Amino acid sequence: MQTLKLSALPEKNKQQPINHGRFEAYVDNGGTVMAVAGKDYCVIAGDTRMSDGGYGIQTRNYTKIYQLTKKCVLATSGMQADTVGLQKRLKSMLESFEKEHGKPMSTPAIAQFLSNTLYYKRFFPYYTFNLVAGVDEQGEGWIWTYDAVGSHERVKYSSQGSGNQLVIPLLDNQVAKFNQQIVEGKDVSCEQVVSFVKDSITSAGERDIYTGDFADIVVVDKNGVHWEKFELKLD
Repeated sequence: MQTLKLSALPEKNKQQPINHGRFEAYVDNGGTVMAVAGKDYCVIAGDTRMSDGGYGIQTRNYTKIYQLTKKCVLATSGMQADTVGLQKRLKSMLESFEKEHGKPMSTPAIAQFLSNTLYYKRFFPYYTFNLVAGVDEQGEGWIWTYDAVGSHERVKYSSQGSGNQLVIPLLDNQVAKFNQQIVEGKDVSCEQVVSFVKDSITSAGERDIYTGDFADIVVVDKNGVHWEKFELKLD
C-alpha cells in the first residue's frame, strides 16, 4: 500500500501591529516676544517668523503683536491657530464691552479678562503664552505675563516664546540691574529702552532658529500705539 505523504502547513506570518498616525492637538510655531515697561510707556517686541515646529518656515511675516485698544497690546507666542482664535474672542468681547459701557476697557481689566478666558479653557487650553502690555489709568506702564491656563503676574519686564531663556538674563541685568555693583537711579528714556530691546531680540535671533526675519517694535504711551519694524537675520 502506498503511503500518503503529508506536507507541513505553511507557517503564517505573524501579523504586525498597525501603526496609526498619532494625533497631535498642538504645535509650537516658535518665535519670541518681550516687553519692558517704563514710568509712562511700554515697549513691546516680537519677531515675525512662524515655523512648522521643526526646521521649516511657514512664513516670514507673521506678527505676534495684536493691538487691543489705544493703550494696550497683546503679544503672543505658541500655536498660531490658537493665537488667532484667542485674538478673535478678545476682539469680540472688547467691542461688546465698549458698546455697552460707552468706553474702551482699561488695561488692568483686559489683563484680568484674559486670565479668566484662559482659565475657562483650562481642560483643553489655548496653547498660547501671552504678554499684555500697556499703560493704566494713571498713565504708568505695566506688563502682565501668563501661562497657558491663565496664571498671571504684573511685572515691569517679561518675555515669552522659544527665545525666552536667552532674553530673560539680559532683562534681569539691564532692567532689574541684577548683579551690578553701581546702579544709577535715573529713569531710563523710552528711546534707550527701544534700543536695548532691539539688541535683545537680535541676540535671541542669533541663537534661536525659531526667532528671526523681522521684528515688530511697539511703543504704547499716553498718545497711543506706535509701530516700527526692523530686520533680523533671514537664515
